[in-house]
Amino acid sequence: MIEIGLNAVIVSVAAPQPQVLTIAAPPDTSVPSLPFGPFDPTRHRTFEIGLREWVEEQTALKLGYVEQLYTFGDRGRHHIHSDAGPHVVSVGYLALARQTPKSDETLTQQNAQWRSWYSFFPWEDWRDGMPPMVEREVLPALKRWTDAPVPKHSPPRGNTREDRVHQAFAITDGMWNEERVLDRYEMLYEAGLLEEAQRDGRPAAQERDGLPMLGQPMLHDHRRILATAISRLRTKLKYRPLIFELMPHAFTLTDLQRCVEAISGRHIHKQNFRRLVEKGDLVEPTGETSTQTGGRPAALFRFRHEVLKERPALGLRVGGR
Repeated sequence: MIEIGLNAVIVSVAAPQPQVLTIAAPPDTSVPSLPFGPFDPTRHRTFEIGLREWVEEQTALKLGYVEQLYTFGDRGRHHIHSDAGPHVVSVGYLALARQTPKSDETLTQQNAQWRSWYSFFPWEDWRDGMPPMVEREVLPALKRWTDAPVPKHSPPRGNTREDRVHQAFAITDGMWNEERVLDRYEMLYEAGLLEEAQRDGRPAAQERDGLPMLGQPMLHDHRRILATAISRLRTKLKYRPLIFELMPHAFTLTDLQRCVEAISGRHIHKQNFRRLVEKGDLVEPTGETSTQTGGRPAALFRFRHEVLKERPALGLRVGGR
């Protein structure tokens, strides 16, 4: 028997942190959850209609931009010991939203809240350089994993464990790839270093005592779905103007830079960023200024919508591959 579920990764940026909307945990667990619900073909004409309805019911939030992420249907994607019940196939969606005082008040009434996605993925925030926990906890734990013998029945892979660690974190050559969020998450899960792996009864996690707390766990495989969304958004940032879905109508270039840095998880040199914006011709001045910066008034800009008709690639190519 197969059931279809719908999951929403709703992203916003504030203060300046990339945030994801979570709902109250079910009664039998204490971990946060993404908005989700079953697809009912008698009630919902399409998956997206069903998703929007579930989100509005659980958070009172009306979604704007939405795109389908991926279909998560692997056998054993939840607790392997209870996998004899109905097989749940989840269709994940990415949505972008702007926070307002009114919307935040409504979310509080619905017992939903925004959380920094770095609370779930602390190893992904490289805005101030390598996070201390990567060198202190992640790399030593992965070294123990790479030194351990590979179980006999492991699926064949083209790369060794050492190669995968190097490609995921690229510590030695400094070419950390911010897009490989899902690769890093799945490797940490396979190595038994995430609480979900222990909770799901994965052999690697059962062999480890004193499992380090690598980020806040989530319900079922919702953290994997969130990792997929972060990877997608970080990649699309470079060739689509999605960042402006998260910005107010008028903004300073500093506000825009901080938003891009929050999403990408990496620091951008101020002058390099401004050259990128000027070269892309993505914004135009409003003729007004802001005094909220604390210094001299800063010019306000807005997204130049005409650019959508002028060329197909419209992103900000920050970072590297």
